[in-house]
Amino acid sequence: MMIHIYAGADSLSDARLHCGHNIMKACIGQNGISERKHEGDLCTPTGVYPLRRVFYRADRIARPVTTLPLSPIAPTDGWCDDPASADYNRLVTLPHPARHERLWRDDHVYDLLVVIGYNDEPTHPGAGSAIFMHLQRPDRAPTEGCVALSESDLRTVLAAKVQAITIHPRGV
Repeated sequence: MMIHIYAGADSLSDARLHCGHNIMKACIGQNGISERKHEGDLCTPTGVYPLRRVFYRADRIARPVTTLPLSPIAPTDGWCDDPASADYNRLVTLPHPARHERLWRDDHVYDLLVVIGYNDEPTHPGAGSAIFMHLQRPDRAPTEGCVALSESDLRTVLAAKVQAITIHPRGV
């Protein structure tokens, strides 16, 4: 099954996610959707991408139902976002010498996250990294380029046996 993201009309970062007959409110990158994604531009990349795997905080939430590969997040899990590193846009073990983000966070945004297969086979340094589908902040703030949903909506998507996502350009 494929899900679809469409930019909303209210702001650059509001979006609708279509999963079967369900339409869900989503947050995307602060600067909207871009066909020319690059590291740090705060945009969500347009295109069709496979969903690679799911990570979750087993100490905080119940195991999600999914057909995707599933792993609990460990305190030593990180994601490299340093274009100069050979590990760019890959899961890394912390501590790590290159710039990275921690997957084990104090907030709840990464309590449940799905790796979107953007810029990963092969990676192109600087084209963007760490594009995930994850949990929304309580204030529904924009993301840095990811797709964010409520926990119940993300669980619905995962239970629907979704394998890929299409992120449509603005105006479609």
